[in-house]
Amino acid sequence: MPIRLIHTSDWQIGKVFRFLDGATMGVVQEARLAAIARIGGEAKALGAGHVLVAGDVYDMEALSTRSLNQPLERMRNFPGIRWHLIPANHDPHRPNGLWDQLVRRGLPDNVHAHLSRAPVALGDGAWLLPAPLFHRHTLSDPTAWMDAAPTPGGAIRIGLAHGSVTGFGPEGTDQPNYISPLRPQAAGLAYLALGDWHRQQRIGPRCWYSGTPEPDAFDVEAGRALLMEIEGPDAEPAVTPFETGQFRWLPLSARLNGRADIDQLAARLRALGGALDRVLVHLEVEGALSLQDRSAFEAEIVDGVSAALRFLRVDERRLFPSPTAEDLDRIDRGGFVRTAAEELRALAAAGGAEGALAAEALQKLYVEHMKLEAGRR
Repeated sequence: MPIRLIHTSDWQIGKVFRFLDGATMGVVQEARLAAIARIGGEAKALGAGHVLVAGDVYDMEALSTRSLNQPLERMRNFPGIRWHLIPANHDPHRPNGLWDQLVRRGLPDNVHAHLSRAPVALGDGAWLLPAPLFHRHTLSDPTAWMDAAPTPGGAIRIGLAHGSVTGFGPEGTDQPNYISPLRPQAAGLAYLALGDWHRQQRIGPRCWYSGTPEPDAFDVEAGRALLMEIEGPDAEPAVTPFETGQFRWLPLSARLNGRADIDQLAARLRALGGALDRVLVHLEVEGALSLQDRSAFEAEIVDGVSAALRFLRVDERRLFPSPTAEDLDRIDRGGFVRTAAEELRALAAAGGAEGALAAEALQKLYVEHMKLEAGRR
């Protein structure tokens, strides 16, 4: 019967998302904790007795006692599963650091913090070779010791490490925390469980990045973990990805040149599928809008559709004003305000930093005028 393990990494509990509002950040942070329970539930359902966490359990060393204990309490709720943790670059093992604090307070019986580079018996002929990090950055391969690590003959050797298999020198010497992608062959590993890359990726038949279990960036497909099954030390492992993420982080783009484009974008956002309150969107827009259409964009997208989403961030650096004569007539037909609007229009058309400021000023002038007109009706 094969040994079954779950491979996960980069929980980064305590991560701060400064671009989110406070309420949204709290929900997203809680989702990272909830992912632990989903991993534990999958391990139980799939008959995996061990969960390997390939580093960055915590996002930083300076965390409150509550933040340190939160993932431990989630793991405690699965007493039949053994959780194996290693310090990594976000939470390295330093003297009297967070890991020493946790050990002194006492870890749950089913949670094992591997703070030294020494083989550990998992049972059923399997041995874990953990590679904790003692510094945020190191120029030596943290897995190099595995080549000579002693284990009984016929043992299933499983490496657990955190770092990058991409280097710039012949041995990656100028890449911090570089890990040789050839380590499974050199160390006789049945499997090397890696963390650091937040996207899930297969490096080779015996080497995977699990990815972070809950997305935390718009440019990385994440929200998964891995089930790994090994028949024996020489057998190629069977690796099966499974979903763990609660939220979707989507990068989208749109070209806007008129009201029809705005309506189409609104429909597209509302048709993303699933529960929209679990969707975070980074939207890049480009094109040119009249002042009236730009006002419609603010009302329909920024204030409207965004209310259906968990979060909407709009990058409008390439969305330029294209005010019509009618737009300017709405501001003023011939007075000094119209003169100012014409000057701002000319500056905006010239582009550059000054043009961007002029475009913003022209838009504000238009919006404030329309508000004033609405108040008079």
